[in-house]
Amino acid sequence: MINTNAFDYINVLGRAADASWLRNEAISNNIANADTPFYKRQDVSFEAELKRALGNNRNESMDSKVANITVSELQARPYTDYENFSYRLDGNNVDIENENVMLAENQLKYQGLLVSINQEFTNLQAVMR
Repeated sequence: MINTNAFDYINVLGRAADASWLRNEAISNNIANADTPFYKRQDVSFEAELKRALGNNRNESMDSKVANITVSELQARPYTDYENFSYRLDGNNVDIENENVMLAENQLKYQGLLVSINQEFTNLQAVMR
């Protein structure tokens, strides 16, 4: 079997796209529950996990940083945001305007990740020709 790192970026981008999809679902749930008493907004943590996995070594190339990532350890983690905070009398902490902005931002991020994944496959096809 050939040992290759050709799919390293694709694997990491795929995990990031999965995390973005999960965040989209969390934000959609937040919007749907904007008027539900005592509902606490949900979010997904992934960027900090990716940053930790990439490390802080400034002298290392991005290729080697990505090659050293154990993709199975890159997990998107849902969490309750500001669990003990509520600025409304009903105990809900969802700001619908903020959620709509975050949804638009996340959709742009997801689309960018898909474009990046497609570009990686295009690069692989060009190499195989």
